[in-house]
Amino acid sequence: MARAKSGTKAQAKSSRGVESYSELGGWLWSAASKIRGPVDAPRYKDYILPLLFLKRLSDRYDFELAELAKKLTKGDLTKAETLVKVDPQLVTFALPVTSRWDALLKPVTKGDSLGARVTSVLRGLAKVSPRLDFMVNTIDFNAETQGQRVLDDPGLQLLLTTLSERRLGPNDCEPDVLGRAYEYLLQKFAEEGAQSGGEFFTPRSAGVLMARLLDPQPGMSVYDPTCGSAGLLLKCHLHWLAKYGGQKGKVKPLGVYGQERQSASYVIAKMNALLLDMAADIQIGDTMANPRFLVKSRLQRFDRVVANPMWNQEFAESTYANDTFDRFVYGDEYPPASSADWGWIQHMLASLADGGRMAVIIDTGAGSRGSGDGGKSKERAIRKAVVEKDLVEAVVLMPDNMFANTSAPALVMVLSKKKARPGKVLMIDASAQFTKGRPKNEMTDAQVDRVAEAFAAWTTEPALSAVVTLADIAARDWALAPQRYVTAAAGKRMLSLDEALAAYRATERDRVVADRALEEALKKLHAGTTGGTA
Repeated sequence: MARAKSGTKAQAKSSRGVESYSELGGWLWSAASKIRGPVDAPRYKDYILPLLFLKRLSDRYDFELAELAKKLTKGDLTKAETLVKVDPQLVTFALPVTSRWDALLKPVTKGDSLGARVTSVLRGLAKVSPRLDFMVNTIDFNAETQGQRVLDDPGLQLLLTTLSERRLGPNDCEPDVLGRAYEYLLQKFAEEGAQSGGEFFTPRSAGVLMARLLDPQPGMSVYDPTCGSAGLLLKCHLHWLAKYGGQKGKVKPLGVYGQERQSASYVIAKMNALLLDMAADIQIGDTMANPRFLVKSRLQRFDRVVANPMWNQEFAESTYANDTFDRFVYGDEYPPASSADWGWIQHMLASLADGGRMAVIIDTGAGSRGSGDGGKSKERAIRKAVVEKDLVEAVVLMPDNMFANTSAPALVMVLSKKKARPGKVLMIDASAQFTKGRPKNEMTDAQVDRVAEAFAAWTTEPALSAVVTLADIAARDWALAPQRYVTAAAGKRMLSLDEALAAYRATERDRVVADRALEEALKKLHAGTTGGTA
């Protein structure tokens, strides 16, 4: 009797989903704590993520099987499973019993090991579908170092028990749960690795906003040259599904393309694409040095391009000078070695189809560096050329302290090769559109709506948006800093406390940028004076 009661309680506990990022973090921290000691912290993700993938696959299969049973077999799961054996296309992945989560939880027979079983089950996924083949060469849960298991069976059992506590079916968690888990594990245990490795994550709200701004249509293609775990592509896919998912078979699907240089992020991107049944082509490799999407040795072009490349990434000038794809053609200057922001923007423009639209997240400094310095800045020269070509459609200043590894705000820049309003640019100051959070600020769905609606309305609204001309931007020496234009448009209207604080922060940011520019100018002046004396 006691055992039955315990089993019921365990089953109820395992039926819980993961409703928020903080809840996901608590669960993953609990799981990671079970393998602390034997496994180095930076490798926690190597052990946890493949198991989460299998858990997600299994829970999705259970969900789809139950739905199938409701429709076809009056709730009889056994009969529904028989139908799946006859026609595996009835579910996304027809997992055999030996490849499901429950296969990991059965008692281990004498002479066998739990580590060997887990490894066997995970590698067996490749037999289920060729699309799962990339899972074959992941972590060996039975691996040894100097004659001892890296993670022994008792520790592995505790990890499996903890991961069994939550469900990860379609209605149990957000679609990008694997990407979010990867983000959490990197931030929690290997933040310094994320910084040096260039792995940089986009807050959910920023990704949703970018998808709203791009608004991909049926039959379009969407491309991310630095796709990470495919979070931005996923947001575009979900936005498209929300609008057109009910017309499946009647409208053309969305084509999804991404390239990622980090192997771990690439694997998560492939997992996300598979779990969400996206028509995705994800490639691995360094996009700047070796873009994978080509048509007859020229860059393939896409209807929508979206990205959050690593800010202020360093590339040698030879990266641009030796380019064979005609990407870096604006301003008669190459981007400075210290910041590749405008290098990435030019790659995205070169990858954008005629009539296409792109959205990119960049450091606020990339929007104004060099303005006011007498025209000597390489970034200013490129920025000026891009604005003069009338490619900039809108610029959004995001709130402070939203992004990983920095408290700085960001710009979401929207560029288009066929602007609906030629000669004009919409500046949006969304710096006040946030909710205070720990450790990071967040934008609610209502706040994202506020910004997306301002983009759709395309009007000047005090303390939020301003429609400006190319002449206005030229008058500010080609600076794309929304707060400068929006504050001017606000006139003498009494600002709310949030708006006043946002304006104050914007002024402080401008002051910091100006101080840095002055410091650099003084250094150059000092160096020139010293050189002349010598």
